[in-house]
Amino acid sequence: MDLLWALLTLPYAPVRGLTAVVGVIAREAESRQRNPVNVRRELEELDAAVAAGELSAEERDRAEQGVLDRLTGGAGRAERPRPPRRGPAREGGVRHDRRRPGPAA
Repeated sequence: MDLLWALLTLPYAPVRGLTAVVGVIAREAESRQRNPVNVRRELEELDAAVAAGELSAEERDRAEQGVLDRLTGGAGRAERPRPPRRGPAREGGVRHDRRRPGPAA
């Protein structure tokens, strides 16, 4: 059965091979992009460019933030404000929940 399946799917072999190669390249690129040694080198290059007068301090800050965002997965970006939570109505700090009756007074 395996031999028959291999013969039937033989035309798709290049696609499977290409998919595997693309996966390997993507993993390697991501590992290089997040490698702390490469990040440190990029930050040092930015500092050297500022010292040489090739970049302004503002440009360096933007580029540095981009490098750090890439390293942290974008955690440094400004978050959108969250809408206020809507919960059950409260009056005087007491929760009024219609689903459960409160203690009888």
